Amino acid sequence: MAKLIIPSLLETLYMVFFSTIFSLILGFPLGILLVITEKNGIWEKPILNKTLNGIINVLRSFPFLILMILLFPLSRIIVGSTIGTTATIVPLSIAAAPFVARVIESSLKEVDNGVIEFGLSMGATVPEIIFKILIPEAIPSLVLGITLTIINLIGYSAMAGAIGGGGLGDLAIRFGLYRFQTDIMIISVIIIILLVQGIQYLGNKLASTVNKK
Repeated sequence: MAKLIIPSLLETLYMVFFSTIFSLILGFPLGILLVITEKNGIWEKPILNKTLNGIINVLRSFPFLILMILLFPLSRIIVGSTIGTTATIVPLSIAAAPFVARVIESSLKEVDNGVIEFGLSMGATVPEIIFKILIPEAIPSLVLGITLTIINLIGYSAMAGAIGGGGLGDLAIRFGLYRFQTDIMIISVIIIILLVQGIQYLGNKLASTVNKK
């Protein structure tokens, strides 16, 4: 059984790790733009803000499995395939990016306006406000948001197994559902639960440590 579980676990970790990185690359700038371009923001751009909000809302409204199927052509262009762990990273990253944008937006909005106004009064530029005030002040909340993103991606990766995504979800479906090997399905679910619990614990600890500093 270990010969089945361990490779699938490694595939899940591989998918989640890289899709987290790519979703942050896509979603982090979007989250920042949502905050600074809103009404009374430090770089007020109403049309851009409404456009970004619309795009993000549309992408978030798609169920992941449907979005994954729609993105098959893009996966084929980027990695040359539509099935397997590497191919799944593409839809995982794109599906999580709007979620990341909202998480980043929410975290940055928690920063005290007084601190931002003080920076502006001292002549700070928009990039300085972003990288020297907004992000540093929001780090504990950002850590929790990224933790939540990773947990969501674990869930997405498990669903991706339904259409050949690989990982623990694929293992549970192929052996637990189609071959009626309930023990493999149960073990797969337990491992996913342990992964989520472990990541949430580490995220909470890291956020608490950063907050104290």
